[in-house]
Amino acid sequence: MTEFTILGIETSCDETAASVVRRHQKPDGTAEGEILSNIVRTQLKEHAAFGGVVPEIAARAHAESLAPIIRAALEDASLTLDEIDAIAATTGPGLIGGLLVGMMTGKAIAAVKEIPFIPVNHLAGHALTVGLTNGHRPPYLLLLVSGGHTQLIWVEAIGKYTRIGSTIDDALGEAFDKTAKLLGLGYPGGPQVEKWALQGDPTRFKLPRPLLGRPEPNFSFSGLKTALRQEAQKLEPLTNQDIHDLCASFQHALAVSVIDRVGKALDHLRNSEHRDQLTTLVVAGGVAANKYLRTRLEGLTDKNNLKLVLPPLSLCTDNAAMIAWAAAEELAAGINRTEDSPARARWPLDETATPLLGSGKGGMKA
Repeated sequence: MTEFTILGIETSCDETAASVVRRHQKPDGTAEGEILSNIVRTQLKEHAAFGGVVPEIAARAHAESLAPIIRAALEDASLTLDEIDAIAATTGPGLIGGLLVGMMTGKAIAAVKEIPFIPVNHLAGHALTVGLTNGHRPPYLLLLVSGGHTQLIWVEAIGKYTRIGSTIDDALGEAFDKTAKLLGLGYPGGPQVEKWALQGDPTRFKLPRPLLGRPEPNFSFSGLKTALRQEAQKLEPLTNQDIHDLCASFQHALAVSVIDRVGKALDHLRNSEHRDQLTTLVVAGGVAANKYLRTRLEGLTDKNNLKLVLPPLSLCTDNAAMIAWAAAEELAAGINRTEDSPARARWPLDETATPLLGSGKGGMKA
């Protein structure tokens, strides 16, 4: 089939999403993606009072809103289910209650319409988004930064992933969220910290740069969070300028650490069999929307004569278009997962990698 249309479903955390994506196969073997619809309902209001995602509340919200969101996605695409070639849904990693809602809904629709159901790894969705939005295909180095994941992955081909580095404690997005909660800035934390940092002095507080200079390209952010908390406690009660400066110093320290860690991953790849294939750094996940980090990464890739590729801001956070596209790419590559694949709270892209501590276990989505 040179063209197929997939309905994607995403319910792994606190966004309920449905999207219709069409994959066009070109005569030269490359592919082009077309987003026919992309509906996302956030649950920020439901979780704001708790400063983070509450799994039971998230699952209930998915169950209540998924059906109308699927209908809206089909209406926006001007299609009916009879014109859909397959149903794809995130089946991991993520919060198990939400995953089950999306998976069982997708399976039910596929069974009634007698079309394939495709279970999709949420991380593969992030990893392959640039193929949909930028037409960029593997191989490339992926920096995946989100609320539940901070990993460096060599994407050799569709379905072929090698983990180069990961966090040994907190994920980058989690560090932003916890810092925002500590400073009373609200949820989600990443955009709040970034906003407050704009009017701050990034040099006022000498915060640590975790693992700076270490040869292995892993990440650590728990010590940085502790250092920020200690600085905040010294100043209590905090003024607005204190908060601005704390956010700017925190964001700067994170960026310095990330740039150093990505640099070590580049060194690793240059000393590997993939050195001649290393031309591009792809950044994906919710934290890829942070403009300060984007600017620092641009400097790194310019220095190393690499191309930097990022999805549009609207597709950095969780969405169903990336799930539908990942399913389409895997179908085209001949990767066929059984419909009986279970929902999994943990599902690393590189299932051969040795688990690390904390979020570095390679599959948790907080």
